Amino acid sequence: MADAPVPIERLTIERLKKRADFLACARAPSCARGAIVVQARPRDETPLVRAGFTATKRIGGAVQRNRAKRRMREAVRRLLPELAHPGFDYVFIARGGVIARPWERLLDDVKSALIRLAADRDRPAPDLDPVRTAPTPSAKDD
Repeated sequence: MADAPVPIERLTIERLKKRADFLACARAPSCARGAIVVQARPRDETPLVRAGFTATKRIGGAVQRNRAKRRMREAVRRLLPELAHPGFDYVFIARGGVIARPWERLLDDVKSALIRLAADRDRPAPDLDPVRTAPTPSAKDD
């Protein structure tokens, strides 16, 4: 019964702060939408969701990076309680244009990325057969 939804009021959201957690999320599936990239990593079955935010120097100086992270934090604060999956870590990465993007479009970017990651998570894994036989070449009669 691990897939039972956790009531929003019981969902605990914490911040990712350690570099190792960010690096672990970097190896997880990601989704880029508009001015944001979201990475989601399954952790365990506790009703805890952790979120981290990052903006590289490509976004701009410290003032622009801080503004980008503040905008992402507010968007996530509004959307993550209803779209997050318990036991997951999420990293939100600012892309170019996140500062100038209209607020409603930024909310749409975050929402669509979280929905896409949830859909990918719920999709059954493809049946990978490690032993594949190569097709045998047909014999040519000369």
